[in-house]
Amino acid sequence: MKHGNLVIGQSGGPTSVINSSLAGVIEAALESGSFDRVLGMNFGIEGLMEERFFDLGKQGREVIRGLRSTPGSALSSSRHKLQEEDFPRILEVLKKYDIRVFMLIGGNDTMDTVHRVEAHCRKAGYELRGIGIPKTVDNDLFGTDHTPGFASAARSNILNVRQGGVLARDMRRVDQFVVYQTIGRDAGWLAAATALARQQEGDGPHLIYMPERRFTTERFIADAEAAYAAHGWVSVVCGEGITYPDGMPVSASKTQDRFSNTEFGAMGGASVALQLHRMLREHFGWRGEFQITESLIMSDAARREEQDAQEAYECGRKAVSLALDGVSGVMVSIQRVSDNPYSIELGTAALEDVAVRAKPMPDTFINETGNYPSQAFIDYCTPLISALPEFTRLEDKMV
Repeated sequence: MKHGNLVIGQSGGPTSVINSSLAGVIEAALESGSFDRVLGMNFGIEGLMEERFFDLGKQGREVIRGLRSTPGSALSSSRHKLQEEDFPRILEVLKKYDIRVFMLIGGNDTMDTVHRVEAHCRKAGYELRGIGIPKTVDNDLFGTDHTPGFASAARSNILNVRQGGVLARDMRRVDQFVVYQTIGRDAGWLAAATALARQQEGDGPHLIYMPERRFTTERFIADAEAAYAAHGWVSVVCGEGITYPDGMPVSASKTQDRFSNTEFGAMGGASVALQLHRMLREHFGWRGEFQITESLIMSDAARREEQDAQEAYECGRKAVSLALDGVSGVMVSIQRVSDNPYSIELGTAALEDVAVRAKPMPDTFINETGNYPSQAFIDYCTPLISALPEFTRLEDKMV
C-alpha cells in the first residue's frame, strides 16, 4: 500500500491533552520518514474539504514539543456532521493531495466520520488507511478502558467540588446547599469522579446523580433531607444529561446540536443545576448556590494529569505505527493491565463498534439507590488521579 501523505485533524470539544496526541502523531510520522508530507486539517473535516492544511513537517521542534503541554485544539476543531453530498469532495481532495492515511482525534461522532470516510474510499477503490485516536472528557467511548482527557477533566471537577465543599460547609449557617453540574450528556463518568473529592466522613459530595439512572423529584427531596439531617448542609453533583422516567431532560432543554444531541448549560438555555437549586429552595426554603462548568474544565491545563498527557501522546504514536503496518478501520484503545501498580497496553477497537454510540457506566459502578457511585467505580477511577491536596479543619475542641 502506498504511504503518500498523512493528514490529521481534531474534532469535537477540546481537552487539556488532545494536543499531546497530535504531537505524538507528528513526531512518529516524521521519525518514520515514510510520508512525503504530514498535513493538519484546519477546522477538521471542514478544513479538508476547503483545502485548509497546516504543513506540520515545517513546524519547529520546539512548537511540536510545546503541544504536549498546550490545552485546546491547535488545529482548530469542527462539529460538522457528514452529509452524503460531502463524500465526492472529500475523495477529490484526498486524491489531489495523495493522502493515504486519514486520522482524526475525537469522540463518538468523530469516530463515525473516520469510519464513513474510510468505508467510502474502500468502496471507491481508493487506498486509504483510516484510524481514530480517542479523545473525550466524557469517557464514553466503547472499546477502551478510558479516554485521554477524562482523567484531567475529572481532576479539575474533583478539586472544584472539594474546594466548593469546604466553602459550603463553613458557610452552612448562610447557605444550606450547593449544586455542582458537570458535563456528560449521556454518561455520568465525570459526575461520578467527584466522589474522590471526599477526604473524610461528612465531606461533600453527599449526593451524585448520573444520566444512567432516572431522576425523580421525590427521591431527590428525600435524599437531600437525609443528607441535611446527617451533615447540616448538602453537597449535590449532577451530570448535565440526567432525565426523568419519561425521558424528559431535568434541565428542560430541547435544543439540539447538528448530531441531534441535546444541548445543556449555556447552549441549551437551561441547566440541571438551576432546576435542582429551585427544587431545594422551593421545598425547604433553603438558601444555596449552583455552579456550572462547561469548557473551562475540559481544557484546564493547570490541573492536567501528567499520566493522562503521556497516554494521549502514546495513543498518537500508536496510530502512526498502526498505519505503517497497513491497519485501517480502527481506533486506538487503552486496555488496563493492572490497577496496582497501574499499567496499560495500547490496542485497537473497530470503528464500527465505536462510532456514534455512547458507553454508559456499568450498573456495578452505581450504588443501589442510584445517588452515588459504588466502591467498584472508586477502585476504577483512583489509579487515574494523582495525589490530591489535603485540607485540614479545626479539631472539635470548643470552650
